[in-house]
Amino acid sequence: MMTKVKICGITCLEDAVAACDAGADALGFVLAPEARKRNRYIAPEKAAKIIAQMPAFVFSVAVVVNEPLERLREYAHIFDRLQLHGDESPETCRLLGPVAYKAFQVRTKMTLDDLAEYPADRCLLDAWTPDSRGGAGQLCDWEFAAQAAARQKIILAGGLTPENIAEAVRRVRPYGVDASSSLESEPGKKDHEKIREFINNARKASLA
Repeated sequence: MMTKVKICGITCLEDAVAACDAGADALGFVLAPEARKRNRYIAPEKAAKIIAQMPAFVFSVAVVVNEPLERLREYAHIFDRLQLHGDESPETCRLLGPVAYKAFQVRTKMTLDDLAEYPADRCLLDAWTPDSRGGAGQLCDWEFAAQAAARQKIILAGGLTPENIAEAVRRVRPYGVDASSSLESEPGKKDHEKIREFINNARKASLA
C-alpha cells in the first residue's frame, strides 16, 4: 500500500500549490491559537480560500485543540477532516463521526488500548513534549507506532524529515506520514524542495 503523505502547517496558497504539485495527499491547516508562536496559525476563513483552489483529490485537514463541539461541526463544513490535537474525549470523536480522528502524543505509559478507546478508523501519533502539542521536531516512539500500525491505520508524525522518512516508513509501515517543521525555510513558510524530497522518499520506501 502506498503511504499517504500529509504536509501540515500550511499558511499560504503558494505552499499549498507546491505541496499539491509534489503529490501530497492531504494538507494540514493549524487553527489552534497556540500555533501563532511558530507562525503556523491560519484563520479558518483564509484556509477556506486556499482550499477552494486545491485539487479535489487532496484532502484538507483542520488541526484543532479543545474546541467546542459546535465549532468543530462548523469546521466540518470547511475541511474534509478534523485532527483533534487536544484533550478531546472519545465521545466528542464519536459525535463528530468519520470526519474526526484523534492525535496522540505518545508517552511512556501509553498502551494500544488507549488508542482503541477512540472510534475513528485512524489516529495520529506524535512525539510528547512538555511545552507543545506538536510541531516541535521531536521523534515519536517508532516501536510503539509499529505495534499500533499492525492493528489500525496510523498517521506517523513527530520529527520526520526528508532524511529519515524512508527509515520511518520501512520500520513503522504507517498508513500515512505527517511533517511540518522539518519542511520549513522559516517558521510558517515551506521549503518547496524539501517537500518534494520528503514525498518522494516516503513513496519510494512504501514500495520497497
